Amino acid sequence: QVQLVESGGGLVRAGGSLRLSCAASGRTFLSIPMAWFRQAPGKEREVAAAISWSGGITDYADSVKGRFTISRDNAKNTVYLQMNSLEPEDTAVYYCAAGRRPVIGAPKLLSEYAYWGQGTQVTVSS
Repeated sequence: QVQLVESGGGLVRAGGSLRLSCAASGRTFLSIPMAWFRQAPGKEREVAAAISWSGGITDYADSVKGRFTISRDNAKNTVYLQMNSLEPEDTAVYYCAAGRRPVIGAPKLLSEYAYWGQGTQVTVSS
């Protein structure tokens, strides 16, 4: 079992930055990939970024490449999402997710993730 708690959301103006954090508990954290998903009103949940268990592999949605950076600190059981150059289209509830099983890469499929945080709201004003 993995428990996840997100923090760092809020209201920011377009062009601004936010850093999300996800604190994880559970002994399997070190062996599984992690990801940040987001869900805007009326839309399906979609991946923003994913990271392998070691942190050596990352992958991003095309819409956030070059603006968002995912990282993890396994010593602190924490995953981060640094979001720069935010746009109104980035407004969504952001969810931290932990992988269903140990894999080498950074999967972007929602079905690869079994554990979810409660979500944190990110609102970008124009």
